[in-house]
Amino acid sequence: MTSIHQSKSWIFRTKPLPEAGLRLFCFPYAGASSVIYRKWAVSLPNNIEICPVELPGRGTQIESPLFTNMQALVSLISPILLPYLDKPFAFFGHSMGGLLSFELARYLRKQYDKQPVGLFVSATRAPQIPSSKPPIHALPHNKFKQELHRLNGTPASVLQNDELMQLFIPVLKADFAVLETYVYTQQPPLECPIVAFGGLEDREVTLSELEEWRSQTQSSFKLQFFPGDHFFIHSAESLLLENIIKYLQ
Repeated sequence: MTSIHQSKSWIFRTKPLPEAGLRLFCFPYAGASSVIYRKWAVSLPNNIEICPVELPGRGTQIESPLFTNMQALVSLISPILLPYLDKPFAFFGHSMGGLLSFELARYLRKQYDKQPVGLFVSATRAPQIPSSKPPIHALPHNKFKQELHRLNGTPASVLQNDELMQLFIPVLKADFAVLETYVYTQQPPLECPIVAFGGLEDREVTLSELEEWRSQTQSSFKLQFFPGDHFFIHSAESLLLENIIKYLQ
């Protein structure tokens, strides 16, 4: 088993709260690192400890090889999380992070008999619904950059910086491969509540695709929308955090 000391660089806690009653593990969207969650600790009460998870090939794991397969990624991360699951925990994931958190919840249940007390999936279509969009992870760099521009999740200053894009594109392509080669397998619904969040102007994930998360839980299901596009996680951050707190209290 991975020790907490060994896994420190995978789980970045800006505000360790050993007395907190619950740990909230946060998983980033494609191309992002744990840094997108590091200021959340300031906004959440002291009974919730924020644990942003770093994925391979970025941030503190910049030297770790990239993964292009969901099950391989889940098998890597699960034992890293295990030392932290000694108290109640919940998962939050945005876009790719939502799908990853769902598969982690299923894997932890099956392998370790551990389950989150709640699963928050944000801007993520239900896993049983195949994508209607053609895959982009194998596109040539120029066409791939055009798709990134359309998605509106990468700042123009980054897209126009060739040196940055040389570093950024391999990470994004690997993450899109994780999503685009994902194959859903039937398992019993989770026993924890699921809350799905969506953006009112999101063109990537529809209302019906979010509603289908209902079938993935034997417990309660809630669906909530916020102003913004696919990346409302940034534009509506304070509203989002208010609601996460509400659901966890």
